[in-house]
Amino acid sequence: MKTYSNLEKLSNDLKNLFQNQNQNEKEEESYFDFEIICEQNKISFKTHKSILSSRSYYFKSLFNSKMKEYQENKLILKDVSSSILFPILNYFYSGKIEINLENAIEILIFSSKYLIDELIEICSNFIKNNFQFETIVDILKLSESMDFNQLLDFAYKFILENFEKFIKTSFFLELEENHLNSILLNDFIPTNEIEIFQSLIKWGKHKSNINQEKEEKEKIKNQISNIIHKIRFIDFTKKELENTLKEDLIPNQISQKLIQFQKFQEENEKELNQFIEKENLSIFKSRIHFKSTIIEEKEHFNLIKEWINDNEFFSKMKLGFSTKKEGFDCKKWHSKCDDKGKTLIIIKTKDNFIFGGFTSVGFKKDKRWIYDSNSFIFSLRNDKNDRKPEKFTIKKGKEDHAIYSLLSNGPNFGGVNVYKSSDIFFSYDLKRGYSKFGRTYNLPNGIEQGSNQAKFYLAGSSIFDVDELETFFI
Repeated sequence: MKTYSNLEKLSNDLKNLFQNQNQNEKEEESYFDFEIICEQNKISFKTHKSILSSRSYYFKSLFNSKMKEYQENKLILKDVSSSILFPILNYFYSGKIEINLENAIEILIFSSKYLIDELIEICSNFIKNNFQFETIVDILKLSESMDFNQLLDFAYKFILENFEKFIKTSFFLELEENHLNSILLNDFIPTNEIEIFQSLIKWGKHKSNINQEKEEKEKIKNQISNIIHKIRFIDFTKKELENTLKEDLIPNQISQKLIQFQKFQEENEKELNQFIEKENLSIFKSRIHFKSTIIEEKEHFNLIKEWINDNEFFSKMKLGFSTKKEGFDCKKWHSKCDDKGKTLIIIKTKDNFIFGGFTSVGFKKDKRWIYDSNSFIFSLRNDKNDRKPEKFTIKKGKEDHAIYSLLSNGPNFGGVNVYKSSDIFFSYDLKRGYSKFGRTYNLPNGIEQGSNQAKFYLAGSSIFDVDELETFFI
């Protein structure tokens, strides 16, 4: 026995059954037993109860209940236009529908109200893949009102990933307070904190409908009073914080805490840390302002911040080069990353080791060793040796060989003879790396220089294949 099917012909036949009747009034009407009327433009569609009930739980319940509409064989819809209803009914018959940026939200709303699960999923997926700044606020409101939690999560994710661009549009100003609150709760926003604060002030001005200059500051303060504590003022530079306090746009309760913070900042680091711990306020909890596809754990971000110990650099650094975006191109790495000053490099190997290095002076275009007493190497993931993340400072007396600039190869940390003895060294195409860890940078306790343990420590082998490399700078 063999089963044959021709679903395409079935789909076309049912589509023609529906369309022919509803586009040509002279066709025989006796085959149809139910009429749906769009009150907005007085257009009606002839349908079949059996088709409607099999495609929508709403219609199935309506017909089973024997309500007025069932008795009269007619349903009047006040909340939809014929341009939206026609493709939905056509989908009921044919299983095909064209979703675009103009109709996706309206079809989703109708499908949610009339319990058309298939179309809810289709529209939600289309919207997720086609987010635009122009529609994002409407999608947030719709997702909340209809309990589309997955779509809501995707909408927030889209905003966070594109926050720096989004705050420069007029659509950002249309966010509701609860939306902005939810966004600023996030610990990962790839935008400088001062820019986040300035966008909040701009939003406050817009929502306050300020007419007179003298009313401005108090109205803004009131408007942002429920959100301002989401700003991470600890990520401001000293100058940014000083200028912000002078502008007098922060509510008094928070400004007083910031003045205390300033005082401790100038006087005593130990007392500053005690003050921050005691207050336990979100304004003193740092946010992550850079994107990385290699590291995801917040603990790792915080460790890198602690190791670098430079709040301004950490809060302003951005991804300047990624092999995922730029490819394994050494020349491109140098064109983008040389002469950038402080530089952070993160590496992931094919064997899933994660490590990297930091230089406070940066790589140069000319071939030479570079002195840097503040450079270091670090390991974030070393599952093979069951090691915790760790920072390795430069050995005393080796500072003049901290990093090496060589245009024909990738970034280099440490060594004496760059080709044979580097702590970290990359080939001309960045795809392969080499490590003789311990030549210039301090090794973990209990590991001897020149041993296989030292050579294999960072990447699991002295020669390793690179899965991804990221470089960050201001």
